[in-house]
Amino acid sequence: SVALLSTLVDSTIDAAASLLNLAAVRQALQPADKDHRFGHGKAEPLAGLGQAAFITGSACFLVSEASTRLFHPSPVSNPEIGIAVMAFSVVITGVLVFFQRLVVKRTKSLAVDADKLHYTGDLLMNLSVIVSLLLSSRFDLPLADPLFALGIAGFLVYGAVVIAWRSLHLLMDHEFPETDRQQILAICRSHPAVLDIHDLRTRSAGLHSFIQLHLVLDAEISLIKAHAISDEVEANIRAAFSFADVIIHQDPAGVNEPPPAVP
Repeated sequence: SVALLSTLVDSTIDAAASLLNLAAVRQALQPADKDHRFGHGKAEPLAGLGQAAFITGSACFLVSEASTRLFHPSPVSNPEIGIAVMAFSVVITGVLVFFQRLVVKRTKSLAVDADKLHYTGDLLMNLSVIVSLLLSSRFDLPLADPLFALGIAGFLVYGAVVIAWRSLHLLMDHEFPETDRQQILAICRSHPAVLDIHDLRTRSAGLHSFIQLHLVLDAEISLIKAHAISDEVEANIRAAFSFADVIIHQDPAGVNEPPPAVP
């Protein structure tokens, strides 16, 4: 069965990608040093691009195999064995996806999220293989096998594009989603001593985030008081974004500054 072959290829790629993810996450968790003062978080999106390349290669292989079988169909032998193997794989993969979902919810890790996408795809693929084996063997539909394999290849390409796009966003210091930016602004404005906020800039690198902003404060307060207010705002932001490195600049009210390059 070429559909069964497709799951074997994908599982092999997933194993290699998981090892790559392990190395990337381990590197990303290394603390900042004198040569990498912002940490090593961008190891994760680099690994994501590598995963996208792996997945695209496996999809191309499946398209080649499925196309050959599509024009030269042949019956599937011993479908019962394939169905039993796939049913067992569905159970194991389901448990893994559930665990990865919990990890992503806590850490926001791109590498783990990419792995979750892989194995969620595996669930769908394994189920589709079971269906294709049933159709091929019970209803004498040999074309079902290569057609399902082509569908699996399409799903793999889609997943690779999603991973590559998210990885490029992180590497290019893409801003937080607008909902997160509005949440940061709301947190700052909730402090009674904050008169205004501007020049908010955000980016992510692996498990860590970086938030920079300017607070407008009363020009008559002392530096000690301004510093205390900034610490309070920073603590409130960290409570909402636990992995964030927050940098706050204090501006006295009434002082005109050059407009930001990006509003």
